[in-house]
Amino acid sequence: MLNTGLLKFLTQSVAGVALFIAFNAAVSSASLAQGQPVLPNRQPVIPNRQPVIPNRQPVIPNTQTIPAITQPASPTTQLNTNYLLGGGDLIRVNVFEVPEYTGEYQIPPGGAINLPLIGSVPVQGLTTEQAADKITEKYSKFLKRPLISVNLISPRPINVLVAGEVTRPGSYTLSLQGGAGNNPGVQYPTVLAALTSAQGVTLAADVTQVKVRRKIGPDAEQVAILNLKDIIQTGSTAQDITLRDGDTIIVPTATALNVAEARNLFAANFAADPNTPRTVAIVGEVNRPGSYLVTTGATTGGAAGQAGGAAGSGLPTVTRAIQLAGGITSQADIRNLKIRRNTRIGSEQTVDINLWQLLQSGDVNQDIVLQDGDTIVVPTATEINPAEATQLASTTLSPNTIQVGVVGEVKKPGAIDIRPNSSLNQALLAAGGFNDARASRATVDLIRLNPNGSVTKRQVKVDFSQGINEQTNPILRNNDVIVVNRSGIAQAGDSIGVISGPLGTLLNVVRLFVGF
Repeated sequence: MLNTGLLKFLTQSVAGVALFIAFNAAVSSASLAQGQPVLPNRQPVIPNRQPVIPNRQPVIPNTQTIPAITQPASPTTQLNTNYLLGGGDLIRVNVFEVPEYTGEYQIPPGGAINLPLIGSVPVQGLTTEQAADKITEKYSKFLKRPLISVNLISPRPINVLVAGEVTRPGSYTLSLQGGAGNNPGVQYPTVLAALTSAQGVTLAADVTQVKVRRKIGPDAEQVAILNLKDIIQTGSTAQDITLRDGDTIIVPTATALNVAEARNLFAANFAADPNTPRTVAIVGEVNRPGSYLVTTGATTGGAAGQAGGAAGSGLPTVTRAIQLAGGITSQADIRNLKIRRNTRIGSEQTVDINLWQLLQSGDVNQDIVLQDGDTIVVPTATEINPAEATQLASTTLSPNTIQVGVVGEVKKPGAIDIRPNSSLNQALLAAGGFNDARASRATVDLIRLNPNGSVTKRQVKVDFSQGINEQTNPILRNNDVIVVNRSGIAQAGDSIGVISGPLGTLLNVVRLFVGF
């Protein structure tokens, strides 16, 4: 039989449970019947939270624009900046509480140091932390819980290879500046220091894509792409990364030259030395085509104020080379000059220059700085504008004077100096004009030595009332010769004079000897 108390407890419990269930059922029924507004009141909480997601969505595009902005100026791969031990480093191995095992060691070329008790330990290519772990592993066989640290006392010189568009590609040893090792004043060499050691980048370089290759293991390397133009434009030194032993710097060749940026590159401290003489060739419509050594310094010739400060700046520029070549001829097309430039990869860059833009608007960027080995081509104009020709004659692109010969029946025959782009009429007047009694005024002969070595002669009808034109008053070139012929009356008189003169004297001598 069941205990009376237990039966009472069970009965009361069952009743309590039944009462509790009935109460909950009643509450639930009441909630269902009376609580319909509650659910709608709670439901808007979800919609109220939903707009938060759209509000957060714009954050994603904003964060994505950060690498897009910095990407052109940032390395494609973040280089490992850890210092890797190698031959020539002086390190200190500290063995805690075992001073007889502590000491300084010069890492030999093979990269293995000889330590007490454990012998040879290779540390080539390891960081100081990795070297300490390796030495700890070796000592753990002989010491209980060895505590070992490795410190770099004096790092080895940095050997790097510089290739591509630099003045002197090759291998260079760069020294550290300031302190050494763990001293706080130590300064490792940077990319700019390496380029300066290679005597600067050439003017054919693309400084926005400079590559730095760094070995991080026996068969692995990292590559960073640097935009050195940021240093010029913004002064940012983020691109001038520090170098490590064994790095390779490659300066690529630009696919095209921007004349507006060429001068900025030339002025940079990592460009080639502006004072270094450079040999260039100049061909075409100049008075003395050939090869010239272009240096810095003051320029001469022409009206300096007209050809712009570019010519007077003393930089080894196109206008300076033209001056050395005797200036342009009257047939030069200064709007379409070309510079042919050899690159380190064996290709040829072609740079278009418009010196008329330099003269008219003062665009000194057109007067680009030359590089050793450049060839300047001054083409022949298809059409000569007399007004422009006269203006060119007063610039430093033209020589101070040209020399022409005026011979025959003029008052002052001989060689005369005239301004460039002077006309035939001006040369005749400079020679004193026609000899009134003897000159043939209708036509003169113009004799010209052509650049190809041939000689041409043509008759020109003289008309002093005409301006510059190719038919009656052409522009003269250096070394032209004008021949003023005798008139018909002068020719007849000269024939009679010859017979009555020397020939008559000869006849008198003959008569004297033969007796007639």
